[in-house]
Amino acid sequence: MVASSSQLRVFKMGINTHQEPVVYMRDDCDVCLSEGFSASSRVGISSQGRSIIATLNISSDETVPKGYAGLSDIAIERLGVAQSDLVSVHHAPYIESLSLVRRKVFGHSLLPAEMARIVSDISAHKYSDVEIACFLSACAGGRLGFDEIVALTQAMVNCGQQLDWPGVDRVFDKHCVGGLPGNRTTPLVVSIVSAAGLVMPKTSSRAITSPAGTADTMEALTNVRLGLNEIRRVVRETGACLAWGGAMNLSPADDLLIRIERALDLDGEGQLVASVLSKKIAAGSTHAVIDIPVGETAKVRTPGDADRLASLFTSVGAACGLKVRCIATDGSKPVGAGIGPTEEARDVLAVLQGKRGAPEDLRSRAIMLAGHLFDLADGRGVKEGMVKAERLLQNGSAWGQFKRITEAQGGQRSLGEARFRRPVLCSESGTIVSIDNRRLARVAKLAGAPASSTAGLRLLATVGDRVTKGEPLYELLSDSPGQQDYALAFNDMGPAIFTVKREE
Repeated sequence: MVASSSQLRVFKMGINTHQEPVVYMRDDCDVCLSEGFSASSRVGISSQGRSIIATLNISSDETVPKGYAGLSDIAIERLGVAQSDLVSVHHAPYIESLSLVRRKVFGHSLLPAEMARIVSDISAHKYSDVEIACFLSACAGGRLGFDEIVALTQAMVNCGQQLDWPGVDRVFDKHCVGGLPGNRTTPLVVSIVSAAGLVMPKTSSRAITSPAGTADTMEALTNVRLGLNEIRRVVRETGACLAWGGAMNLSPADDLLIRIERALDLDGEGQLVASVLSKKIAAGSTHAVIDIPVGETAKVRTPGDADRLASLFTSVGAACGLKVRCIATDGSKPVGAGIGPTEEARDVLAVLQGKRGAPEDLRSRAIMLAGHLFDLADGRGVKEGMVKAERLLQNGSAWGQFKRITEAQGGQRSLGEARFRRPVLCSESGTIVSIDNRRLARVAKLAGAPASSTAGLRLLATVGDRVTKGEPLYELLSDSPGQQDYALAFNDMGPAIFTVKREE
């Protein structure tokens, strides 16, 4: 077949550009020159009825053969093409919803139909990463009004698939807004409440700004990449699941936004509410408990901030048909001892198995949150719900239920070990009076978490402990010397992560 004037053959570049398609063209390419394309242009690429919008990079050497267009991995995947296939390259269509994003940048409110157009175009991969970042930045810092948050939530639900549960009147869920290292209560809560017969199809995100999300931690233990039919099967068999939401097209726009939020280290309030609630609604949930840790170095700093966020969650949830209960919890220090996917998984297993030395703070938080879910279900009070949760942990019912869930999802995995371990020592004697959650999380991330499942750290001391100079505060875990060095260098610079009050 002879190529037309706008056609080029596919050259597989073998480059991972995440979720943004990229096309590479020679600076002497006839199509590039005739169409007037320049570096960073957005171009349309079509083949066999499929089309994408890609960002153009220009090659000044012979990396790309003459008559070919180099395509990144995601571009090849979305077009469904192979090496040397013909593709048509043309100017990208005008994306009208970008004018609405510009309106938002200049402080105008978006109507529900306008928000829906933006989210629909993002879901269809019509926005570049830069354009998504622009939208997120325009919505951050309290710039989304209540009606806009409702509209964003509903738009994110409507752009993806939704689960329903015929014959089940009430479906329960739980979420933590984050900002507290080691606070991995979700696997515990799901195991406890589903052991008692409540239906809890839990879909979780990966970490955005933390060293581990629930999906990251559970992936260290079992398969979390479940499709919709697999989730239905697991829930039918066990009454619950612990899956990654990004694998099943539930609120797909949210997964695209989260990827950019992670790169920007940005987690806007309105976007947070819409992100959390859209996933709950798409999963078919009717009742949800939201954990809001509050502390000076947590994501939510003050009780006033927590009250405002709780009001948004409950009111937006009500507007979308979801009953939400928010609980402000202690966010002054990390929870548990492990930080990072594998280390947090160790703590979860220790609590479920009732091991000696299992983190009591993690255990008690899970019992409290499960108590609130039981109260939402039967109205008998949180205290009675907590007694019920405690009993289910003590008699092994929760552990047995966790094993049933992981078996239904493909079986339980053995936990790995980090290649490099280094104790970080205390510089003075005294009593630990505070731990900087943000800086501690940053150390774990620099060590490689969550990309490296076994990276992170294990706390050896916490607030209230008396320590001696030279005593280890935590053990740093990494899988490469470079990551270990980055993390140690960060630990040694700036304010101390552990504040120690010297002995008189």
